[in-house]
Amino acid sequence: MTLRVAGAQINAVVGDIRGNEARIRQAMGEAERLGAHILLTPELSLTGYPPEDLVHRPDFVAANLEALGRLAAETGEMAVVVGHLAPAEAPTHFGAPDARPREVANAASVLQNGRIVGTYHKMVLPNYGVFDEDRNFAPGTVPDRLWEVAGHTVGVSICEDIWVPDGPPAKQAAAGARVLLNINASPYHRGKALEREAMLAERARAAGVPVVYVNLVGGQDELVFDGTSVVIAPDGEVLHRSPQFEEDVFVTDLTPGTVTPLLDPVEEVYRALVTGVRDYVRKNGFSRVALGLSGGIDSAVTAVIAADALGSENLWALAMPSRYSSGHSVEDAVELARRLGIRCDVVPIEPMHASYLETLQGLFGTTDLGVTEENLQARIRGNLLMAISNQHGHLVLTTGNKSETAVGYATLYGDMVGGYAPLKDVFKTLVYELARWRNRQGEVIPERIITKAPSAELRPDQTDQDTLPPYDELDRILEMYVENDVPPSEIVARGFERETVARVVAMVDRSEYKRRQGAPGPKITTKAFGKDRRLPMTNAYRADLT
Repeated sequence: MTLRVAGAQINAVVGDIRGNEARIRQAMGEAERLGAHILLTPELSLTGYPPEDLVHRPDFVAANLEALGRLAAETGEMAVVVGHLAPAEAPTHFGAPDARPREVANAASVLQNGRIVGTYHKMVLPNYGVFDEDRNFAPGTVPDRLWEVAGHTVGVSICEDIWVPDGPPAKQAAAGARVLLNINASPYHRGKALEREAMLAERARAAGVPVVYVNLVGGQDELVFDGTSVVIAPDGEVLHRSPQFEEDVFVTDLTPGTVTPLLDPVEEVYRALVTGVRDYVRKNGFSRVALGLSGGIDSAVTAVIAADALGSENLWALAMPSRYSSGHSVEDAVELARRLGIRCDVVPIEPMHASYLETLQGLFGTTDLGVTEENLQARIRGNLLMAISNQHGHLVLTTGNKSETAVGYATLYGDMVGGYAPLKDVFKTLVYELARWRNRQGEVIPERIITKAPSAELRPDQTDQDTLPPYDELDRILEMYVENDVPPSEIVARGFERETVARVVAMVDRSEYKRRQGAPGPKITTKAFGKDRRLPMTNAYRADLT
């Protein structure tokens, strides 16, 4: 008899144990109707991923085990693999009195015929990038445990276990597993799906057995999970691929089936951002968002992403011109809002701006405030947006991109104000690509917004390039220095002007304190600001360019 495996690519919510239990229960019903012998749910599907320090709360762990027991009681002949927290097989106690012992495991239990048949504990605990699993979990001790399902011997493992060439799945295959079942909460970054499939093909070929890989989908704080669950044949062929960024319940007889094409690389990023915004807003109890529309490319792309994520009726935009705003900026903001069908109010900030300048003249004895005056305008706008948030319950979206955030070209408590930053991990050059891609689906962003020179419009005739190198040059330097830790001297050796590199590096290094206070936003690169890239705010090290 052929083994029929089902996978549930679900959108779990961290901490929503009852809700996640219901999602799993619904998937169980669908898998049974499809005649599956075994159903796989994602890593920590009961608790959501990552639960972070919730794992240290005994009541939270107990609640997830109670839910596991309820699900087990409802099982019949179809086996169900559920990801959850479990007491560790071998708790690890550190010597320091203030250190938390690792008493909990990242586990997967096989449920069948009304009971918990057995439990596997994740052994390879990642401790890099966004992962802190080695801090929170005790590793498992039995890598080669096997189960019998419908007359077939299977091995169950969890996420990182399969990334190691000689990891637990390899040991399970050597012990007699004829199918490897791997459950995951693998976060997205650009190109991650192809990286995973290349790795899984290697593991399947090395083991000589098929691999069924089920991944989480949805947004969780700064992480986005893309789903893209796959089934890989022993020769490395992709037998099944679930859609990216969509929930899916599928079945496979380990023969060629539905292979959903991967998205275009720019569309993939766009869908990741939409997913991140939608889930952060909704999972945190908001239904509506507010943002400032400047008539520039960043706020335009942010607005379009938010409209696609939440519906145009749930956006409220403010265009807030000052004495330095051009007429076309307001026109472009209003036209974008009209095309999107969102509310947009034009609220001139000149009266407030003039009042601030008058007050500060009394303090400083001058009206020549320079950057101080520029920042005042941004902070007035931030105050207006936060007033909408306070009064009407909208979550404010901040519109800055990764290029600006990297070099500190943003005003703390001004244009950085907000609860979520959709473009936080998106370089400026990619913002333009996203705008052009979205317009090909239906032109919503006025062409002038895309083609005009970017400007903060905080002083007369200002453009971003008064302060920054051209964005195509800046982004290449930032990609090397921020994402790949290339030394500045090596960046110069690759053909960039020493003075430009020194200026960019200095701006990046002195802006860490700003980034630390910025809003979270969806991760789409291999090294996003936040959990990925962690540098001290107080930091006297300066790289030598010689």
